[in-house]
This record gives sequence, C-alpha cells and structure tokens, in this order.
Amino acid sequence: MAATSEALRLLIAERDRLDRAIALLQNETETEERPRRGRPPGSKNSKATKRRGRPPMTESERRAASERMKKYWAKRRKAAKKA
Repeated sequence: MAATSEALRLLIAERDRLDRAIALLQNETETEERPRRGRPPGSKNSKATKRRGRPPMTESERRAASERMKKYWAKRRKAAKKA
C-alpha cells in the first residue's frame, strides 16, 4: 500500500509540474498574439502603395529613350574597339 501511495504522490507532483509548464507556455503564446502595430500586411492603403517619383513614361518617351540608349551603347562599343 505504501508503494502505491508513493507512486500516486509522484504522479500528482509530476502533473502539477506539467500544469505549471503548460500555463507558462499558454501565457507566452498569448503575449505573442498581441495586435501588430502599423499597417497590416497586405493592406491596400492607396497612400502607402502609391509610387513616388516621376510619372510613368508614355510609349513615345520609351521609344525615344530606347533610341538614345542604342546610340549611347553603340558609341561605347566603338570607343572600346579603338582602345
């Protein structure tokens, strides 16, 4: 009978330790789930997602820039061949 009561006492002590560990872990996870500060991820706030800087180029502007850069690189290749 003494062995049974000793085993029962050890099991109850182990259960109490596990209960305390579970309670600590639950408190940690609750603090981790606090609401985030700032804008939520994936937000479609137009002010935040709006592109700053210059406006997008028109088709004619892109074409002109392309021609300028072709001339620029052709000049660079020509200079590299001379050197």
